[in-house]
Amino acid sequence: MGTDKAISGYVQIKGGRVMYNNSLFFEMPDAEPVVFFNDIYKALNINYPKFFKMDNLCKVVFLAVEVLLKDVSLRDKYKPEETGIVFSNANSSLDTDIRYFQSSLEAPSPALFVYTLPNVAIGELCIRHGIKGETACFVFDIFDALFQAWYADTLLETCGIKACISGWADFYDGKFEAFFYLVETGSDNLSIKHNSENIDKLYNQVWKN
Repeated sequence: MGTDKAISGYVQIKGGRVMYNNSLFFEMPDAEPVVFFNDIYKALNINYPKFFKMDNLCKVVFLAVEVLLKDVSLRDKYKPEETGIVFSNANSSLDTDIRYFQSSLEAPSPALFVYTLPNVAIGELCIRHGIKGETACFVFDIFDALFQAWYADTLLETCGIKACISGWADFYDGKFEAFFYLVETGSDNLSIKHNSENIDKLYNQVWKN
C-alpha cells in the first residue's frame, strides 16, 4: 500500500450547477436557493429529514459532501476517529446571524440560533457520516488552497487521520458556492496528488466554465 496523500474525489457547486469529479451531476440555472437545494436533495435519492431544518450554509455544505461521498462510505472504510474535516468560508454564519437578529426584535427563533456558528455545518457532517476525528473551521476572505492543503496534511500526518474532507462553502444574501474534496492516505489507486497547486486547479476549473 502506498503512503502518499491523494485526492480521491471532489465536488463543486456554483452557478446552478453541481460538478462531481469534473462531470455534471445536476443543473438548474437561475433557481432560487431553496428550490435548487431541495432538487439536489431529491436527485441524490436520500432520506434525511433533518436536512429541511438546516440553515442555508449547512444545506450547501451537506449537499456538496453528499455528492462527494455518494460512491464511498467513510463508515465502511475507516474507524470514526480516522476521518476528519477542514472547512473554511468567507462570511461565517452571517446570513443566519442577520435573520436571527431580525427575529429577536420580536421573538428570538431557537431554530435559527442553532445555526449562528459556521462550525455547526461540520457538526451536521459528523453526525451524518460518523466522523469523530479532528475537525476545524476557519474564516478567510477567499479560498486559500495553500492553507487547506497544509492543514489537511497536518491532520493526516499528526492526528491519526487516514481520510479528510477538506474544502470551502459560503452562503450570504442568496449567493453561494461550495468546493470540497476527499484526501486519503495508503492507497495506490488515487491519481491526483494532494498539494496546493492541484487543489487550486480543481477549485478554479469549473468556475471558469
